[in-house]
Amino acid sequence: MDSGKEGEAPAATTSPESRRTRSNGKGKGIADAAPPSATVVSTKATPLPRAGWKKGVAILDFILRLGTIGSALRAAAIMGNSEQILPFFTQFFQFHAQWDDFPMFQFFVFANGAAGGFLILSLPFSIVCIVRPFAVGPRLLLVILDILMMALVMAAASAAAAVVYLAHNGSQDANWIAICQQFTDFCHVTSEAMVASFVAAFFLICLIVVSSVALKGIEKIDW
Repeated sequence: MDSGKEGEAPAATTSPESRRTRSNGKGKGIADAAPPSATVVSTKATPLPRAGWKKGVAILDFILRLGTIGSALRAAAIMGNSEQILPFFTQFFQFHAQWDDFPMFQFFVFANGAAGGFLILSLPFSIVCIVRPFAVGPRLLLVILDILMMALVMAAASAAAAVVYLAHNGSQDANWIAICQQFTDFCHVTSEAMVASFVAAFFLICLIVVSSVALKGIEKIDW
C-alpha cells in the first residue's frame, strides 16, 4: 500500500511543476520576443526648393517687359509720325513722302502697336509670377504669347528694313532710285523706328529665355 502511494506521489508533485515551467517558458518567449516593426508615417510637408532665384527671375521678366513696351510703342509712334514734304513743287504735284504710302510701314505700325498693347496686358501675369514664383500656368501662357509677339515684331522690323535699304541705296537692276537723297528727314525717322523695333524684338527674345529658365526645375504645378 505504501509503495503504491509513494509511486503515485511523485506523479502528483511533478505535474504542477511541469505546468508552471511550461507556462513560464511561454511567458518568457512572449516577453523576450521583439516587438513588430511599426510603419512611421510622416505628416511633415515636403519643403519646396528655395524660391529666391525664381523670384529674381520673375522681377527681371517684369523689367524686360517694361523695356519692350517702351521700345515697341516708340517704334510705332516714330513710324506713324514719319512724313516729309519737299520745299520745291509744281502747280500740279508736290514731292511728299508719308509712312502710309508704303504697305510695309503700315504693317510695321500695326505689329509694333499690337505687341506693345499685348505686353501692357501681360504685366498683371508677370506680377503674379513674382508673387507666386512656382506658378506654371501664367508663366507658360506668357512664354507662348511672347514667342508669337517676337515673330510678329521681327517680321515687321525685317519688312521695314528692306524698304529702308531700298530707300537709301535703290536698285539699279529694277531702276529704283534712292529717295533718301531728297527725303533725308523721312529716311532718318524710318531708320530710327526700325532700330527701335529690332530692340523690342531683342527684348522679346530675352523674355523667352527668362521664362524658359523660370519654367525649368519646377516640380509642383500650381495653376
